[in-house]
Amino acid sequence: MIDKPLLAAVMALLTLSLVMSYSLSTYTVVHFNYMDFHFFIRQMMAVFIGFVTMVLLSKMDPDKWFSRVGMLLFVTFFILMVVMQFLPSSLVNAVGGAKRWIRVGPMSIAPVEFFKVGFIFFLAWSFSRKLLDKTNMGFWEEVRAFTPYLFVFLVAVVIIAVFQKDLGQVVVLAVTLTILFLFIGSSWKFFLTLITGGLAAFAGLILFASHRVARIKSWWGTVQDNILSLLPFESVQSLRIETGEEPYQISNSLNAIHNGGIWGEGLGNGQFKLGYLSEVHTDFILAGITEELGFIGLALVTMTMMFIVFRIFKIASKVKNPMYYLFSIGVGLLIALAFVVNSYGISGITPIKGIAVPFLSYGGSHIWASSIAVGMVLMISKKVPRDAKGRIR
Repeated sequence: MIDKPLLAAVMALLTLSLVMSYSLSTYTVVHFNYMDFHFFIRQMMAVFIGFVTMVLLSKMDPDKWFSRVGMLLFVTFFILMVVMQFLPSSLVNAVGGAKRWIRVGPMSIAPVEFFKVGFIFFLAWSFSRKLLDKTNMGFWEEVRAFTPYLFVFLVAVVIIAVFQKDLGQVVVLAVTLTILFLFIGSSWKFFLTLITGGLAAFAGLILFASHRVARIKSWWGTVQDNILSLLPFESVQSLRIETGEEPYQISNSLNAIHNGGIWGEGLGNGQFKLGYLSEVHTDFILAGITEELGFIGLALVTMTMMFIVFRIFKIASKVKNPMYYLFSIGVGLLIALAFVVNSYGISGITPIKGIAVPFLSYGGSHIWASSIAVGMVLMISKKVPRDAKGRIR
């Protein structure tokens, strides 16, 4: 029996994404002279494909199909991420010189969204075969054990962060990789070493890209007063920078959230979607939801997302196969991290990273990839022991 509460929670968010894709795209539809239901129809197609895929995967036998599906995702989309850098512009969509989407007929696919799921499978598959039995390893033994995974990850970093200029996805994958290594019994010494090395590499990727430095400066200019007020006066003078106006998107995002209040302006009645807050139905959908449905709506979305992560972790804690356990943990981390990174970005707590909100943001690739990830978890959930009423023991 699959985990029906998990399926129901995911479908609730997918349904809300359909409603908001119509409500929040008003200005974009008029500006580009699209038909009224342009984004709604495209999102409905993505949700339908995602739902069908999720159900089909949930009905498969994990002992027979789980590894095949996971390895197919990892190999296929890793190759596509490499190959797409050499494809002509007629076959790929580029933004700022970064090739991120492959055209497939009337649709565009972002391979990195599917690669993330495949990467989690690869880690779970490999960790369960090679590392779980190795307990009490010394520090240098851990370094040697981790090196092959670091090599694979660095190749992905070059493709995603350098060629695709998408540092946000690298952050999500790096944090997931580090935490999964802790779950297989890594020592705290090695865990802290990974964090230190990761932060150093992250700083390097920022410093060697002028557009990222400018984005960090812009973000720091908006939060420096709040942070520096907690520090001694001498430190304030050395860390303060001169900035212009608050970043346009962050300013309007915060205003939209404030405008929603407790109960919201009402579905379809948001003001900041009318040309003030671009991409409100994609990266800033949480701000759009808060303005129209209020703090209550945002709280319900947050609780639903937390429930999804909780159910995935609960399935992980009860399943006996270590590969299934690690994969479920990884999927839960991917969903949680994406939600946190996006919500922190639109509220100005951290720089904006362009990470989609799982199951909510407009976009076919992330909807389909997230559905595949949950479908594989639902496939695993059939192996969890349950009582006579179908509840997890």
